[in-house]
Amino acid sequence: MLNRDNLYAWITALQQVYSENKEYLTDLDSAIGDADHGINMNRGFTNAIADLEKNQPEDIDAILKTVAMTLIRTVGGAAGPLYGTFFMRASTACAGKTELDSADVVALFEAGLGGVLQRGKAELNDKTMVDALTPAVEAMKNGLNNGSGLGQILEQGTAAAEKGMKDTIPLQARKGRASYLGERSIGHQDPGATSSYLMLKTATEVWG
Repeated sequence: MLNRDNLYAWITALQQVYSENKEYLTDLDSAIGDADHGINMNRGFTNAIADLEKNQPEDIDAILKTVAMTLIRTVGGAAGPLYGTFFMRASTACAGKTELDSADVVALFEAGLGGVLQRGKAELNDKTMVDALTPAVEAMKNGLNNGSGLGQILEQGTAAAEKGMKDTIPLQARKGRASYLGERSIGHQDPGATSSYLMLKTATEVWG
């Protein structure tokens, strides 16, 4: 079971991961986007940590909502609205809960993905974060249905997200700034799918 401290630990670890991978994500984005994805993710989660420390939300859903509002407010480009919506929907899935079991964690990620799909209007193989999150959520649901423990569920989700991320390389972008490049977007790994993979990977490392 995960509690509020486990959620804080995940968000704190995400800030560290996005800080460490700021240049990597920005390099990926420079090939097919605005060259700011790593900068934006680092800024957003740095601000999220500051807001969490200032407001000290007690409930799991309040923690996730605080992160959502901060990302929407402080992150530019598509990442702010999309990741903000992910965490906002995740907070709704956790409403009223003081602890999360394996099914709750899967529901958190599934709700987040649903928000991203609705907000961004992207589909699988459009070369976006959806290409990492969709197979991750499916793998996690399968793991849950097969009776796997949380650690194994997260590992399966992370492995699926990593494959989905790498599978964006040969795709032609059909959404976002990268879509303007047409065939020139082929051969590049999508930065949003990469940051989504890192989000799953970090959850596995912190909660697994």
